[in-house]
Amino acid sequence: MGVKNELTRDRVNFFSGVKGLQKGDKMRRKEFIAIAEDIIDGKTPDNGRYRELLRTPDRECFEMLCGSDIIRDFHFGRRIHLCTICNGKSGKCSEDCRFCSQSAFSKTNAPVYPLMKRDDLQKGGVYASETPVNRYSIVTTGRGCSHREVREIAEAMAGLDSDRIGKCVSLGVIEKDDFDLLAAAGITRYHHNLETCRSYFPNLCTTHTYDERVRTLINARRAGLSLCAGGIFGAGETDDHIFELALALRDLDVDSVPVNFLVPIEGTPFGRSNHLTPLRCLKIIAFFRYFLPTKEIIICGGREHNLKELHPMVFYAGASGIMTGDYLTT
Repeated sequence: MGVKNELTRDRVNFFSGVKGLQKGDKMRRKEFIAIAEDIIDGKTPDNGRYRELLRTPDRECFEMLCGSDIIRDFHFGRRIHLCTICNGKSGKCSEDCRFCSQSAFSKTNAPVYPLMKRDDLQKGGVYASETPVNRYSIVTTGRGCSHREVREIAEAMAGLDSDRIGKCVSLGVIEKDDFDLLAAAGITRYHHNLETCRSYFPNLCTTHTYDERVRTLINARRAGLSLCAGGIFGAGETDDHIFELALALRDLDVDSVPVNFLVPIEGTPFGRSNHLTPLRCLKIIAFFRYFLPTKEIIICGGREHNLKELHPMVFYAGASGIMTGDYLTT
């Protein structure tokens, strides 16, 4: 029996025993499994079929997971990618991202401090290198780091053993030449979320443009860095907006897709938003696994808050990794 057939048999057996699934759901499970098998065979569904997937009712989410889990297991096996971050510079951000507690436009108690010293920036990486964590990232508040700050961060990261921990940074919009400094320091990945699709972006942020975000990712790629870019969900976006974001990520050929779920923080414009359920979160993850079958999908901020008791199901939904440790100020 081939690998694909074994995966299919195992998933049918597993999901047939999931509490809450009825016998009448069997046909839907077979439908999602057939889509997954086509994707594994290189038969990419057309956009209309993908839109139908995204419109799957939340109550049918578990049936959808039958296929997403097959795709994940085929491409990633039992391996789970773990990453962790250091909030290297915090608070008083000049940008007005409506979900963020670090924005100067929000009224929160987010910590405020300048760029950490080299030893403090390295500390988390040294610790992570002694654990099963795969990647360590330094994240900074603000529109983007200055050349001096980029240099200091690069020097700190250069002191970490690349053989023991992958190096990643998230420094906002920086100059083209700065990416070369990062690459020379052994940093192999740049994180810069699109956050949402182009058409919905003005509802999340108005102090910089979508094009600036896209351009930053293109410049990182040109310097030889792999790309980590995804979005935040639960900010009022529709299924059509999610699909538009997925298209943008596919066009950019990103390597890793962080999936964040909004945690409403008092004092931010989205402080009273509540658009998510655990099933909707799982469906979003599953959709991205169908749509981007070979890409890392990392579940990050808001996962415990929004997924609740269904959190263990993220890997069946298609996640290939999770962020561990602290989540900035959420």
